[in-house]
Amino acid sequence: MIYRLRHTISEYPSQFWLMVVGLFISSAGASTIWPFLMIYVSEKLSLTLSTVSTLITINAITGLFASFIAGTVSDRLGRKLVMIVSLAINGIGYLVMSQAHSYLGFALIMFLMGASNPLYQVGSDAMLADMIVPDKRTNGYAIIRMVNNAGIAIGPAMGGFIASRSYSYAFFGAAIGMLTYSLLLFFRARETLNKANISKNESGKTIFGGYGRVFQDRPYVIFALLVGLGLIAPSMLWILFAVYTKVNFGLPEHLYGWLPTTNALMCVVIQFPVTQVSRRFRPLPVIGVGMLIYALGVGSVALMNTFWGFWGSMVLMTFGELTLIPTVSKYIADLAPADMRGRYMSVYWFTWAIARGAAPLIGGFLNDNINPRSIWIGGLIIGLVSALGLFVFSARKQNPQLI
Repeated sequence: MIYRLRHTISEYPSQFWLMVVGLFISSAGASTIWPFLMIYVSEKLSLTLSTVSTLITINAITGLFASFIAGTVSDRLGRKLVMIVSLAINGIGYLVMSQAHSYLGFALIMFLMGASNPLYQVGSDAMLADMIVPDKRTNGYAIIRMVNNAGIAIGPAMGGFIASRSYSYAFFGAAIGMLTYSLLLFFRARETLNKANISKNESGKTIFGGYGRVFQDRPYVIFALLVGLGLIAPSMLWILFAVYTKVNFGLPEHLYGWLPTTNALMCVVIQFPVTQVSRRFRPLPVIGVGMLIYALGVGSVALMNTFWGFWGSMVLMTFGELTLIPTVSKYIADLAPADMRGRYMSVYWFTWAIARGAAPLIGGFLNDNINPRSIWIGGLIIGLVSALGLFVFSARKQNPQLI
């Protein structure tokens, strides 16, 4: 066991492990408040679910535009810069949010945080691709996910306990986590972007430049859109689940906190074994299977009405996450040219932002105009359409001229 651990550590550069430590700290901090944010805002402002959910939409829409800027800046100026800026803005944002008292105040903060989120996501994915050789990337991305979820396993459990007493302390914990990681990167990380890969014509383009090459890769664009469609389903769950369980079934924060903690613990304990199995197969069919499980997990929430029922839905959905997410990251990292990794990742995170923006609007509409359970039926249908599209895409990818 010790030998295997030492061997794994030696396989990756020291900066990879620096990111692992920083990510653990920041994810533990952020998750003390994020799962409960919609509850906090809805109770503080006395607004309907559909109205409060528009804050997530604002956050996601700004992320759409920031994704493209992040990709270009990351490919020209470096990965480290965008990661530090993103973490710092989020840390300060959580501090300011604890003092907000109006919808406009929350909306402005969510706007700024939404604009900064893709900076870290794109920069981090590109930095990992720079540092890790292709045959080590699947495990590398899996380790990052395991550590991220180790932090999340701690955060909601503590956050539910803290938030039930004082939300201010939960916001403060999130800020400390984000700012600590930004300082670690500032003082200890090196830039991984190889400036030699930047073409002479690249420097004269705008911040949105270079995406023509990405959008000319038609199969990749189709793939990204299909994944983004399917991600609406789990986004609905992560954004609306806490409010749904509390309003309709009286599930308190300290109990709900164990649902995201279960997700995180599963990612820590079984992510690596699942990845060891999934890496044996072609990535596209694996991604389709992951999306199918995702959809079934979200849809099963409609059948549940107790804590343990909701827990079972979370377990099922998590198996989809374990299968899908690392495989998608590895697939894109291998596909993207070295000088375009930031922009390829940007397009992927762009679809994430679309999913996060659409999810609360769709879920809020279904909740307010049909009934609460229809949220999860809608998520199931969306996820199944995405999974079917990915299976068809996988089959046709074997014959590129058909795409």
